[in-house]
Amino acid sequence: MNTASSVISSSKVDGTIVYSPTGEKLGSIASLMIDKLSGKVRYAVMEFGGFLGMGTDQYPLPWNSLKYEKNLGGYMVSLETGQLESAPKYAKNAAPEYTDEYGRHIYDYYRVPWN
Repeated sequence: MNTASSVISSSKVDGTIVYSPTGEKLGSIASLMIDKLSGKVRYAVMEFGGFLGMGTDQYPLPWNSLKYEKNLGGYMVSLETGQLESAPKYAKNAAPEYTDEYGRHIYDYYRVPWN
């Protein structure tokens, strides 16, 4: 019997590495954005760039675009470093308002159906 739960605390997700399909480290999860009405996680905000946490940008990724990979101990996303250049992002201290319009823009960029 497998006693490992598929449920995880958001505090344990923060800091988890995000990898490309080739195993390249893209960044790490800075926070989760949760829909207040449905209770579902909508986005994992990935931190990328900068040095020692300074000058990093925040990249909201649709939660369902991430897949947990046990062998890596992190999440994999179908994204390469070069694709981050034009990906939706914002400065760490300038979070946008997560409206439905903004959400559709993010989901469209990653070619994930808006839910």
